[in-house]
Amino acid sequence: MSDQPLHPHAVADLIAVFDGLFAETFRTRLVRGGDEPLYLPADAECAWHRVIFARGFFASALHEISHWCIAGERRRRLEDYGYWYLPDGRDAQQQADFEAVEVAPQALELLFTRACRRRFHVSVDNLGDVAVDRDAFRARVEARAARYEAQGLARRAASFRAALEARYGQGADLATAIAAGREVLEGVPA
Repeated sequence: MSDQPLHPHAVADLIAVFDGLFAETFRTRLVRGGDEPLYLPADAECAWHRVIFARGFFASALHEISHWCIAGERRRRLEDYGYWYLPDGRDAQQQADFEAVEVAPQALELLFTRACRRRFHVSVDNLGDVAVDRDAFRARVEARAARYEAQGLARRAASFRAALEARYGQGADLATAIAAGREVLEGVPA
């Protein structure tokens, strides 16, 4: 496996791959957003569930997709999956709680990022006065990613990763990458 992607990293490609896999099957679309990411379920105003990522950032899209891949059906009916979010300035306990819920999505994000042949950076997401052990958190994320690989990914995550691997690892065009992801989507148990 080469460390270099066979296609440039374009947010438009991520949107095309995600929508190609999940717009019809899960009525969910990936949307470029503003300053803050957000998940919005379908409602009277919009027939689509929306995974909204921040400012058109490639890494933000991968991170928000990771949250979506983990969220179960009930959570996908709730705005932001029903989770709480505290902005920067969390105290030590709040930061520990944040990191505990972020290990799994960041582990998936790590796997997606590797499939794209990009460098992954953990996000401890706190600029407050609390000391954060970034290395320890990264080790927890890497351990969870290794466990995902050993146990196998759930259907949506496996599908998306296969499409990314086809696009960035094998140089497939978008239609072929989406087809590779759909093959996994249809063949891996939920």
